[in-house]
Amino acid sequence: MSERDTIVAVATANGPAGIGVVRLSGPRAPAIAQALCAFPDGVGAAPTFRPRDARHARFRDADGEVIDDGLVLVFAAPRSFTGEDVVELQAHGNPRLLARLVARCIALGARPARPGEFSERAFLEGKIDLAQAEAVADLIAATSDSALRAARRSLEGVFSDRVDAVVEALTLMRVHVEAAIDFPEEEIDVLAAPALAARLAHVEALHAALRRDAARGVRLVDGLHVVLAGAPNAGKSALLNALAGEERAIVTPIAGTTRDVLRDVVRIDGIDLTLVDTAGLRETRDVVEAEGIRRARAEVAKADLVLAVLDDREAEAAMARLRGEWANPPAGATASPPAVLWLHTHADLTDRAGADETRADGRHLWLDTPRRVGLDALRAALHDAAVGEGAEGAFSARARHVEAIDRAGAHLVDAASQLRAGQGELAAEDLRLAQDALGEITGRVSSDALLGRIFSSFCIGK
Repeated sequence: MSERDTIVAVATANGPAGIGVVRLSGPRAPAIAQALCAFPDGVGAAPTFRPRDARHARFRDADGEVIDDGLVLVFAAPRSFTGEDVVELQAHGNPRLLARLVARCIALGARPARPGEFSERAFLEGKIDLAQAEAVADLIAATSDSALRAARRSLEGVFSDRVDAVVEALTLMRVHVEAAIDFPEEEIDVLAAPALAARLAHVEALHAALRRDAARGVRLVDGLHVVLAGAPNAGKSALLNALAGEERAIVTPIAGTTRDVLRDVVRIDGIDLTLVDTAGLRETRDVVEAEGIRRARAEVAKADLVLAVLDDREAEAAMARLRGEWANPPAGATASPPAVLWLHTHADLTDRAGADETRADGRHLWLDTPRRVGLDALRAALHDAAVGEGAEGAFSARARHVEAIDRAGAHLVDAASQLRAGQGELAAEDLRLAQDALGEITGRVSSDALLGRIFSSFCIGK
């Protein structure tokens, strides 16, 4: 690892009145700092540094002119974020000043860091795993207290520990199955033994819990994808405008006004929600409207949450029509129906505005949108849908993590089928593939292409 180049980047910059940090990492970092720094107290002809000891220094250019003065800290390998020798130069936050410091470091032998290269080196040196590295970026980008806490938990290894627990349970299953394959002469049918069935049930339970909590972690990072669906003139566009706080969608008494998908991002308590207004669902011979309805159905199929908008004057019939829609999802949709929050609009005309009920099919809210009655309860429900229950234990996650968990789940299903058929070798292979899929989350199993795609999305200096 010592053969790597020394890299440099501005890690933070808070403007002229704040502090800027220039970070160096690599084998030449201390030597570059020695050439760059002078101590104003005059102690020693050349600066010497003790690890983790902050010293006041003047940063000089090639002609000896002082660029700025500030603090210099040295972190000796392997006790640093990257696992390499690291130097941090804390200066004033003027961007031009920091650019001069970076240029001087480059002249002394460093090179500009790629986006995410500091975190990538920390991963390659074994200081953090891949999920923790991604949590660094999530921590920086968090827009709410709950997202901050979730990213912090992932950085501390909570998510990785959960993944490792499933991998460990899979490993024990593989040992059991491999033993059955290696000793076929045993009279007892090991593949059909209750102990193996219990292990499989344990793995499936751990996997299901991990999938649920990782999906919640994605919502905390990426926000909630919410689709408004319902019949024409049910009040979807008016509701979008009310939540957005501005006239984003055209509202008219004419049925079929909305013919395309309209998106807007609404922030509720720091959590972003992508609201999608869609064409009213009905049978039509209008080619343009029919295309809008097709797109509406596609949006519903990939929604985190559907706001089923019902005119309360005909709510029962509207609910029946929507249930019929979801009973026949479009090609490519998930097998399970979407999560639904039922919204009864025009409730001022039925004297139910502000009502709130939880029924067998989910929660129902009665709204008077023009007068904003029921909107506070709706915002609270949207926030709860994004954060979910047990938010105190939430961790941040990404879409790629959920995709890997889903692939592991598919291999688990196949393994269970092979075990029932007595096909131990095929079951063992599916268990291995499930383990490999989960290994992609933490980087136990990774590729250069995967690493490049992940770290290139980071900001420079991290």
